[in-house]
Formats: sequence, C-alpha cells, structure tokens
Amino acid sequence: MIQNNYFSDNEDLVTAFESLVDWDRVVEAYEDNFADAARFKETGDERYSFAPASVRDAKEYYRTILNSFGELTGKELAPIAQTIDQIGLKFDNGKVTFPEPMVAVYEKFQEAGLLPFRIRRDHGGLGLPETVVALAYEILTRGDTSFAMTLGLQNLGSIIERYGKKEHMPVVEEIARGNMMGAMALTEPNYGSDLRNIQTRAEKQKDGSYRITGTKRFISQGCGFKDRDAAILTLARTGKPGSGARGLSFFLVKSGDVRIEKIEHKLGILCSPTCEIVYDNSYAELIGEEGLGLTKYGMGMMNGARISVGSQGVGIGTAAYFESLKYAREREQFGKPIIEIPAVRKILDRMEREVSAMRLLHIEAGLAVDMYLHRTDRLEKQGVSDREIRANETLRSWDRLATLFTPMAKFYNSEMGCVLASDALQIHGGSGYTEEYDVARIFRDSRINPVYEGTTQLQVVAAIGGVTAGMAPTGYFRQYIEAELGKYAPSPAISKLYEMFNAALEDYKTITDEVKKDTVAYEMVEIGVRFFNSLLMDRSRDRLTGDAREKRKALSDAYNVDSYALLCANHEKIKAAARGPLWFTV
Repeated sequence: MIQNNYFSDNEDLVTAFESLVDWDRVVEAYEDNFADAARFKETGDERYSFAPASVRDAKEYYRTILNSFGELTGKELAPIAQTIDQIGLKFDNGKVTFPEPMVAVYEKFQEAGLLPFRIRRDHGGLGLPETVVALAYEILTRGDTSFAMTLGLQNLGSIIERYGKKEHMPVVEEIARGNMMGAMALTEPNYGSDLRNIQTRAEKQKDGSYRITGTKRFISQGCGFKDRDAAILTLARTGKPGSGARGLSFFLVKSGDVRIEKIEHKLGILCSPTCEIVYDNSYAELIGEEGLGLTKYGMGMMNGARISVGSQGVGIGTAAYFESLKYAREREQFGKPIIEIPAVRKILDRMEREVSAMRLLHIEAGLAVDMYLHRTDRLEKQGVSDREIRANETLRSWDRLATLFTPMAKFYNSEMGCVLASDALQIHGGSGYTEEYDVARIFRDSRINPVYEGTTQLQVVAAIGGVTAGMAPTGYFRQYIEAELGKYAPSPAISKLYEMFNAALEDYKTITDEVKKDTVAYEMVEIGVRFFNSLLMDRSRDRLTGDAREKRKALSDAYNVDSYALLCANHEKIKAAARGPLWFTV
C-alpha cells in the first residue's frame, strides 16, 4: 500500500474538505451555538477543552482530527494491512484471536484519542458531526476495511448515548476510552433482512432486567476485541409471536454473557470477526422503550451503519485508484509506462471522476443527517414529544432527505466501489490476481459492501419512494434539487440530464404492472442517483477557483457524458416495462 498521509496527501479529499462542505450549516446543526465551548469556559471540564467556539475553530478542529486519521492510517495501518489479512483470525472454544499487528495499531489509535469519533464530548468522545465522520471513515477504509469496521462498530456507543438511560452512560465512556467494543445483533439464521419476524426472545425479570434466549448470525465484532468485551446492541422480541415490528425491543448485552458459537470463513474482510452468537438466558438491559426496537432505535442504528458503508465504498474506490495510478506509472510495457496506453488511461480517468462523485454524494448524505439528527436529539432530551418534532417542517424535510440520501449513498457507493476494485485488478493484470499486490485484498473486501447493512436491492426499496414521491411537483427531493440549481449557473448538460430524469420518471409512473414496476425500480433509482451526482459535480465546480475549477470542470464534463449514456440505457428499460419492448421500432 502507498504510505503517506491519507488526508493531506489526497488532493481531491482536501479540496472537498476545504471548499465543498457547507460548514456553516454543519457546524450550526452540530455545535448547538458552541455550547461545549461555553461549558469549558464556565467549568474548566477537560472533556470540552477542544470544543470549538466559532465556525472557523470548528473547521480547524475537524481538519486536525482528519489529518491525524490520515497520518496514522497511511503510515501505521496501511503498511500492515496485507500482513494482518494473511494472518487472519483464529477461533478456538469460543475465543477469537486477532493478529498482533492489528492490536498494536488499534492501541496507537487509542493512545491518539481517535477511537470515539461518533461519541459526544459529554462522554469522552471527539464530538464530530456525521459529515466529518464520513470523511474519517473513508480514510480508515482506504487503509483497511476490517480495521475500519472495528472502529466503526465501536462507535455504536453513540446509539447507547442517544437512547440509553443514565445508568448506561458508564458503558459509553468505557467504549470511548477503547476499553470496550461495540456490536450490532439484528440478523438471525432464518431471518436476514426480514427483521420483523425475528424469533430471539426477551423475558422481563422482577428486578426490571431481561433475559434473552435465541441465536444471532453474521454479527460483526460480537466477540469483542482481544481482552475487551463488546456491548452488543440486540434486537429481541418482547411482544407476542406474530406481533411484527411493534413486538421488538432493543437491549444492551455484554459479550461475556453470551456464547460465541463460531466465526464465518469469508471471502474478504478477514480480520473482522463475523460471529454466530448464542443467547442462553443471557442478562440484558432494555434500551429506550419496549416495542420501539426496530421502528425507532434499530432504524436509527442502521441509517448510521449505511452511511458508514457508503463511506467504505469511497475508501475502497480511493485505495483502488491510487494503487492503480502508482502501478500504471511504474509498470512498463512496449517500452513505456502503461499509463501512456490510452485504454489504461481511460480506466484511470473514469476511476478518478467516480471517486470524486462518490465523495460528494456521501458528504451530501452526511449533511442531511447532520441537519436532522442533532436538532432532533436535543429536542428529545428536552422532553419534546415525537409528535411535536414531526410537526417541525424544517426537521421533517431534512429527515426525508436523510432517509433518501442514506440508501442512495449506500446503494451507489458500495456498488461503484466494487467496480473500481475490479478496475484496479484489471490495470494490475495477472499480478493483480495474485496476493502479492494489495488490489487482490481490496477486490475481495469490496464485495461485502453491497450485501451487508441491507443489500443493494433493499436500498432500492428504501429509495424508490423518495425518488418518485419526492419528485412530485411540490416534493421534497424536487424542491431540494431546484433550490440547489437556483444557487448557481448550471451547465447545459445538467439541464439536459434533469429533463431526461423527469422523462424517465413519467414513464416509470405509467407502469401498472407492479411486478414490472418493481423489476425496473433499480434502473429508476440509479437514474435519480446518477443525475444527483452529476448535479453535485457541476455545483462543486462553481465553488472552486483557478486550476482546481478547471480540473473539476473536466471531471464533471466527462462524468456527464457517462451519465447521459446511463440515463439513456436505463430509460429504454423503463419504457420497455411500461409499453413493451419497442426499442427496435422506428
């Protein structure tokens, strides 16, 4: 792997951070009038010592954090990524053993105070908005996906922080220190994405605690990490059999109270333990209220996880691009570096513009979550009812956008990450198919992203309503798009692509056969995402100056050509579903 600072030495990432994030909005939403800085001034509490007191301070603080992530990831994690992948995990009698180099790097991140990036300063966290978390997670994934998952899951402590009781906060603080891990236990052997029908059962005890019995499968990090227990956020049934989603509740279970039956032998992410967990009358504590485990807490947890997977797609794509660029500059064939061969240069150019677009999409998803989540969290803590929060039109609009942008980012970035990993292997030729080069591992690791935290097909189901109803004449997605188009002078290509998006949408709405409609929902969502990406790329050009603007214009123009071809192809499939296969008629 390339060894440098994965933040400061990545020009496009630095450009995105410095010029393409709407920091005024992000900081206003997260920092709550700089309340943490005021707390430090009043109390001298060291937890708030780095809290920013202005937008400028906040941006500098976030930059410093990302630079530290870039330094440790590029110079400590990346050099051992191939080694730990080859060592892998060992499982014996319920105990998982991790590669020592991985443990050593984890402890370097722990010593640097970089572990609790999603946890608030109140409980020892770094206090980062989701937009910054997305960039940090991208950096980590470029270094190694398994390690990024370990740190990402640890930050499930933020879910306990948001929904747990006061007596649960010591667990959050232990997670923030790096002395306890996080895990999310939703899936069961017979119920993967069909969470409404899970069978794991929780029985309430006289002392108010619960006992859980059942089995969970595909639980990442459910075993903890080395000698650190995991706080397993567990979905279990408290209602009667057949009670569906409303019969499910959310629990905190420690890994010492369950049995790790086995770990899976997987294609990729070989140092991320995927556990089968047996609950045998295991002690559990309720998080929040009974009956809201899936509809409120579980969905909140999954949305964060899906943004993280979208960020993983960007990290995978970035790793694939830079490793390929380095190899193409060094590898000679026919008397010249292969980067000078047009067919190779074509692949690299497409990889570069795709990574730029993916990054803008996950930044936009992070912004939407920031604009909704933190205000809502504060109102909930003030005792404001769900009904009153839902009546807030601004919050409702951002909630809808977050609910759309999250599956869009997970869908597109995870799928495109696989494409770019495949491109990287192709550029490396036969060498890329061996384990000698990192691209083989990158390729293997990429393939899980379209599968876990809700498959691509489920992301389509989650997004299609936002793409259709959201594009009604007064729909929230249309309003957002047109507000952004009104802020700058869009290129003629964006106007044409917007016209094509609307035309495809009208044809999609005419499909009366629900099976056919479901069959081409993928194409419709892909059109929506692709147009939105083109808009974000076009808008980003307007926010830059000088050489950076010219470079972005070239990337954006080429991206629009690709988008035009994709929209044409997908629209033909939608028309075929609506009117029959007419593509061959005159």
